[in-house]
Amino acid sequence: MSVIDVVPAETAEAVRSASISRRIWRLAISSNEFRVGLAVCLVLLVAAIFYPEWSGIDPTKMSVRERLIPPLFLQQGWSWAHPLGTDQIGRDMLVRSLVGLRYSFLIGVSTVMLMLYVGCSLGMIAGYYGGKIDTVIMRITDAQLSIPMIILAIAVLGVSRPTIPAIILVLGLSSWPTYARVTRSVVMTERKREYVRAAQVMGASNLRIMIRLLAPLILPPIIFVSVLDVARMMIFESILGFIGLGVQPPTPTFGNIIADGRKYLLNAWWIATMPGIFLCVTLTSINLMGAVLERARNRIHGGVS
Repeated sequence: MSVIDVVPAETAEAVRSASISRRIWRLAISSNEFRVGLAVCLVLLVAAIFYPEWSGIDPTKMSVRERLIPPLFLQQGWSWAHPLGTDQIGRDMLVRSLVGLRYSFLIGVSTVMLMLYVGCSLGMIAGYYGGKIDTVIMRITDAQLSIPMIILAIAVLGVSRPTIPAIILVLGLSSWPTYARVTRSVVMTERKREYVRAAQVMGASNLRIMIRLLAPLILPPIIFVSVLDVARMMIFESILGFIGLGVQPPTPTFGNIIADGRKYLLNAWWIATMPGIFLCVTLTSINLMGAVLERARNRIHGGVS
């Protein structure tokens, strides 16, 4: 007979955690703010994934004859060939902005996933075992927090080739302490509960207890943090691209497009403005969803407590 069968409290806690997560989601999805943010985010992501291939326009192809074409709403004769205009060497701004959004979102989501894995793993080990292990991990966490992430990223990427995996690795490994602290606090509280002690008595391994019992309880406190961190990582990726330490040209990203366009702000403002608008709308939609999730979590936990 397995530990799950002998200790029904384990199932009860897992069901309780899943129930809280579902209630947070249902409360959030009932909000008009969340729906608007989700709809805008999905539309932008679908466009970023499919439109560049569907249009057949190469975002890196130069065409001197079509350089500095203004957006559709500024043209005398309406032409849909380049709805958002072209840049200084004739590249389509709509396709370049959508490809930039694709890379920015890819880096943001991948970085948060890495932060979740590293931070939650270390936080769970520190909170479960305590003692010297907890002290060592927390001192490492404190040391990591003392180094500004952007400074660390500049220092590392400045002496190496800033590829997409390198950017994800640097941003992820410099931003995990928040998740480690949240996870540690949850695990330290839950490890003293009766259902954990019962599982230990019945012979469940520490790894099994952490994965089956404690891991599901971490989701509600960090779900809204991770959503907001996607937006934060997209901002940092754009900053790195703007200063030349992001994904390198000719691959278009928000940062390097805006950096190229700042030289033409007076006579071709759309080069820097269009990707900035895409970035602003995307970040606003993500932050809107994260804020609603946070309010829903606080409301649910306030009712539970």
